[in-house]
Amino acid sequence: MIEYTSFSLPNGLRVVHNYDANTSQCAVNMLYDVGSRDESPHRTGMAHLFEHLMFGGSVNVPDFDYAIDMASGTNNAFTSTDVTCFYDILPSENIATALWAESDRLLSPLLESSLEVQRRVVIEEFKQTCLNKPYGDAGHHLRSLLYESHPYRWPTIGLTPRHIEQVTPDDIHRFFQAYYSPQRAVLAVSGSVTLDILKELANKYFSDIPSRTPAPHPADNEPPVTSPRRLTVKGKVPQARIYIAFHAPALLHPDYPTSDIITDILASGRSSRFYRQLVMNSPLFTHADACVAGTDHTGYLLVTAHLADASGQSVDRAEKMLWEQLDDFILNVSDTELQRALIRFDSNRTFSHLNFTAKARELAYCALRQQDINEISTPYQHLTKARIRRIASDIINRQRACTLIYLPENA
Repeated sequence: MIEYTSFSLPNGLRVVHNYDANTSQCAVNMLYDVGSRDESPHRTGMAHLFEHLMFGGSVNVPDFDYAIDMASGTNNAFTSTDVTCFYDILPSENIATALWAESDRLLSPLLESSLEVQRRVVIEEFKQTCLNKPYGDAGHHLRSLLYESHPYRWPTIGLTPRHIEQVTPDDIHRFFQAYYSPQRAVLAVSGSVTLDILKELANKYFSDIPSRTPAPHPADNEPPVTSPRRLTVKGKVPQARIYIAFHAPALLHPDYPTSDIITDILASGRSSRFYRQLVMNSPLFTHADACVAGTDHTGYLLVTAHLADASGQSVDRAEKMLWEQLDDFILNVSDTELQRALIRFDSNRTFSHLNFTAKARELAYCALRQQDINEISTPYQHLTKARIRRIASDIINRQRACTLIYLPENA
């Protein structure tokens, strides 16, 4: 049970507080309801670029990193399809510095001054992670199979560096006005900071930031996959890989917990089906995994296999073995497998809540999505084998499969 208190400022900023006496530090988490799904198809990568621009200083804090460093803290950020998260970790007695700096870059960031520098940084990151890294463009290929119309069809880093090259000062000002406002933000704090102090400082530093009407998110209107989609690509990679993806429920959908546990039974740990039946029992597989994307709109369940042999016969055989495991899972999931996965899920959540930084982050996510952090586990506790089989048979369907085969150049 995590004790927390939520309140809102008149400008719409939501604030969440958790007191943790087990640490002398605190985590300050600023979560913005904006991600790559909010981008134009002609300006992809904007949300990620903006994450970088927000470190370029503001009117009263010209060097954000320096301000946090001088308060004996650290800071970082990340962008996803749905949100952008900035977080600071510092001694609790110095929390005012973090709130001052975070509020100033929400009120008056110096966006243009760092545009050229951050543009080069982001373009170089694209080259490093997508163009010059083995399998770096797999996400681009896979998303193009899964989505035809929704902005999830491009990864967070963007479709191409050219979009970032073409960003203008007007583009970044429009993006800021549309998506960076108190109504689109959550401030979550966990650590040895009292509620009274947080209320005082939140009002002091954030209450004078004007509210404005945020731009709407795109609709979740991606049509379902009704026939198999398939793509084979080659690149400078050491092994063949098979990716099989299926549309899956969004994070707040009642069936999401079931899809989450399905991937745990398939591939989480050495007792999982994939590890025992594929990695340990077949020389074809060096690794096999499964995961589900917890996104605000229609997500995906992904199965991945790394192969020891890239010959056509081996790839065909490995794909067949993957499907054999998926088919058998739907028919024969056991009580033991389900209970093992539920115990692992509960254990992971319990241990994560010992970490005040993890608590601050999850509290921010829950506030944004209007969830109670203490109720996240409840739907998992009521899962049954029958429900697992029903949802698995609906998601893991050959007619709805999007398959990417990634081969070495000389295969």
